[in-house]
Amino acid sequence: MALVVTLSFRNPLRKLVISLLDKLKQGRGPIVAKTVGATILVVFLSAVYSALDIQRRSKEGSMINPTDAVLMSHLLLLASLMGFSLFLALIADRLHYYIKEIHLLRMRLEEAST
Repeated sequence: MALVVTLSFRNPLRKLVISLLDKLKQGRGPIVAKTVGATILVVFLSAVYSALDIQRRSKEGSMINPTDAVLMSHLLLLASLMGFSLFLALIADRLHYYIKEIHLLRMRLEEAST
């Protein structure tokens, strides 16, 4: 969340964060990030599927098992954490891309105006 806030507002750390993200996105960085993102997405989908399976079983029976209740709360917390993390990673990536594009457009505009 701090990364998104740092990229969103103009502050002294913004240039440092942008340069670090530029270096991170070079070389093998994008491949590693996509692999980690895909792994988190698969585990997220698995947690959602398991939570839906527990919910379906509880609707079939009249009583909910205490173990299923604990598992359901754990899976919901896990899925919400992973979903929020994926969302923040996507937002940070897009913010970085748009900031770089705006910077390039400003440079081109300055070159064209001179």
